[in-house]
Amino acid sequence: MERYNYESSMDKVMKTPEHDVVMKGRKSLEITGVKQVESFDNEEFLLQTTMGYLAIRGHHLKMKNLNVEQGHVSIEGRIFDLVYLENQDGDKTKGFFGKLFK
Repeated sequence: MERYNYESSMDKVMKTPEHDVVMKGRKSLEITGVKQVESFDNEEFLLQTTMGYLAIRGHHLKMKNLNVEQGHVSIEGRIFDLVYLENQDGDKTKGFFGKLFK
């Protein structure tokens, strides 16, 4: 009978930070699993997460909390959309619409 090594499988799970996105009333976002904030202004945020690049578009967006060590970002404002981007050519300098309509 083969034994299941519970501890080693839990170690693998703990090494990958969990990525969650919680939106409250299109006015605030709580995001975990953020590796890096690539760019942001009052209309667009581009975050590198453990699940890929996440673009957030809206109006009057502002960062309320940033904890790089824990990978946590809080954003407030009027949120229009959230899009995960596929980075096929490695070019992070394109704007939101350039990546979206590639």
